[in-house]
Amino acid sequence: MTSMSKEFDLGRLLAERGGERYELHTRHLNHQLPRMLHTIGFDKVYERAEGAYFWDADGNDYLDMLAGFGVMGLGRHHPVVRKALHDVLDASLADLTRFDCQPLPGLLAEQLLTHSPHLDRVFFGNSGTEAVETALKFARYATGKPRVLYCAHAFHGLTTGSLSVNGEDGFRDGFAPLLPDTAVPLGDLDALRKELKKGDVAALIVEPIQGKGVHETPPGYLRAARELLHHHKALLIADEVQTGLGRTGEFYAYQHEEGVEPDLVCVAKALSGGYVPVGATLGKDWIFKKVYSSMDRVLVHSASFGSNAQAMAAGLAVLAVMRDEKVVENARVTGELLKSRLAALVDRYELLSEVRGRGLMVGIEFGRPKSLKLRSRWTMLQAARKGLFAQMVVVPLLQKHRILTQVSGDHLEVIKLIPPLTVGEKDVDRFVEAFTAVMDDAHSGGGLMWDFGKTLVKQAVANR
Repeated sequence: MTSMSKEFDLGRLLAERGGERYELHTRHLNHQLPRMLHTIGFDKVYERAEGAYFWDADGNDYLDMLAGFGVMGLGRHHPVVRKALHDVLDASLADLTRFDCQPLPGLLAEQLLTHSPHLDRVFFGNSGTEAVETALKFARYATGKPRVLYCAHAFHGLTTGSLSVNGEDGFRDGFAPLLPDTAVPLGDLDALRKELKKGDVAALIVEPIQGKGVHETPPGYLRAARELLHHHKALLIADEVQTGLGRTGEFYAYQHEEGVEPDLVCVAKALSGGYVPVGATLGKDWIFKKVYSSMDRVLVHSASFGSNAQAMAAGLAVLAVMRDEKVVENARVTGELLKSRLAALVDRYELLSEVRGRGLMVGIEFGRPKSLKLRSRWTMLQAARKGLFAQMVVVPLLQKHRILTQVSGDHLEVIKLIPPLTVGEKDVDRFVEAFTAVMDDAHSGGGLMWDFGKTLVKQAVANR
């Protein structure tokens, strides 16, 4: 056992034990994570980070096109958010007494609600899945109905309630029984209407742009769905955990469609500034007043760390930066540049099928090539496991070009780009140049990329 000084020194602890990071995870945490990282060559050691970049011990920079699954909306260690956290710690506030009303939660709620003026109140929790759980509970209680509809291939979180409205079987398998909720195809109003006629539906929860695969709701769908739901005395829940706070070039993604006013909205991720976990559920006044209908019900739904001062300070700082630095506008302009430059490559590469998305949420989908040589290799990968080609692209982007990206979901041939909302034209140039080089290599029919593909095939077969 390593001896430590009585005075805690975080810097010394990291200096002494930081090199054990992968061994510690293997022994004490999710042992499959380091195994997976070693297999695909993602077992890097990043020493520091700022904005949209990481640096390793040798001083090499890495462009982050993942943003911690969207958490790092402002990039890492934004100075305004850092200062706010220093200030709130130095203030020594009487936080989380539970029997007073501190000013920061009210101020953050006030700021959030200015971006959705049809909503009235906010509940603060600690994560996106908590925000969804809150919306599910509130919708059920407010309507008196038990069932919530969700869209096929949706992702709303991994706690039991949010898992019940998760459209991916891979996440649900082995955790039954879940809540009695029902999937409908994304954009299918007839399927929604059919379920609503049964009379037991409390709400439909929907991502305006699905994170898994980057699929947008069809034009007019959200507005028509809300009308149908209200006709049947049910609610529309917009899950903006990943798409909210400017990601798509509007403050909320549902705002791309005129006249859409969800009854409940879930946000999290970027609101944290990348520092303190926070989630928020925004809703109409009548819903909150029905849930908290008397003093006896004042704690009927709460969170131990909800509304803590550090999270509220981070959220307020994030909203101030978004306003002062025109972050939403940058996401719209830079996102359009990124998407248009990638879309221009579709005709150039037969393995590249489609580029889609809004703002700085872009999906790159790969598809079956026409030429015989490439087609035979594509078929080999698909037979082993769908999604291997996308993984073959992600790996050289990191290994050869020092760009971190992700496959958009299990068994999907889609890469999702969700970089910090502060990236600019030079970052777009770097990514497009690297992606072009990887595509050139893939279409050459040889090289290390396809050799790595064979390794992935062997691994996929071994895991069956």
